[in-house]
Amino acid sequence: MSASKSQFRNDWWLKSLVAIVPGFVLALGLAGLFAWWGPGGIDANNKVQFNMWLIAILWLLIINLVFPLRSGWRALQWIGGLAIVSQGLLYLARTGGAA
Repeated sequence: MSASKSQFRNDWWLKSLVAIVPGFVLALGLAGLFAWWGPGGIDANNKVQFNMWLIAILWLLIINLVFPLRSGWRALQWIGGLAIVSQGLLYLARTGGAA
């Protein structure tokens, strides 16, 4: 009883916030990168609808990956860091790499 009780962390609220806010930013970044670097590039026909649904799928995947992490702060570090990296790469994709 005490082994399973000691491993449970009561920071689900922080994990939920991480899954919602930085998780959504990460999903947008990943879908945007697919839009720019995926097949056909940004001007491919019928890619808008696919990317719209891709955001939802990626966001649900990220939400499911947040809760097994050990703590909410670790989830914030990973998901927040990946969100920042994805947005930086998306900026570079949109500007053509020129600053």
